[in-house]
Amino acid sequence: MGSEAEAADGLVGVPDEFQRLWTPHRMAYIKAGPEPLREVCPFCEAPEKRDGESLIVARGLTAYVVLNLYPYNSGHLLVCPYRHIPTYDEATGEEVAEIGALTQTAMRVLRAVSRCDGFNIGMNQGAVAGAGVDAHLHQHVVPRWTSDANFFPIIAKTKALPQLLGEVRDAIAGAWPAS
Repeated sequence: MGSEAEAADGLVGVPDEFQRLWTPHRMAYIKAGPEPLREVCPFCEAPEKRDGESLIVARGLTAYVVLNLYPYNSGHLLVCPYRHIPTYDEATGEEVAEIGALTQTAMRVLRAVSRCDGFNIGMNQGAVAGAGVDAHLHQHVVPRWTSDANFFPIIAKTKALPQLLGEVRDAIAGAWPAS
């Protein structure tokens, strides 16, 4: 244990068996509450910013690929149409084709960059289905490794992410083939 943990031994309080994982960067999300997601769609706003600022790794004609701000695993990508539509059946044939092509490229790039063993790919459509942003269609591309499922997310409901989002974005964007 570090000196900070040792220094806490003398503080007032009742010790318990829980370990603490301090994540002060999440306070901005907590303080914002759910309202900003209702006022401004993050998937409509992202393409209006610079790619590095919005974590976009690739842009197509009708859809783009962005790093998930709250990833399940390092390299968790979202493939989003530019058009603000809630469900897959509202996408045009051109959007469906490009979402599919971008998903395939994302898989190839993630495999090359992160040496993942597999993927979870899917869409949660509607709040009842688990969509955090249910008003804008987006497909998840989650890289998986043989050893990535351990006690941490199961018991502690915590994911350990070994790289910062900016580093992951730069690696993926740098490996993305030119269009």
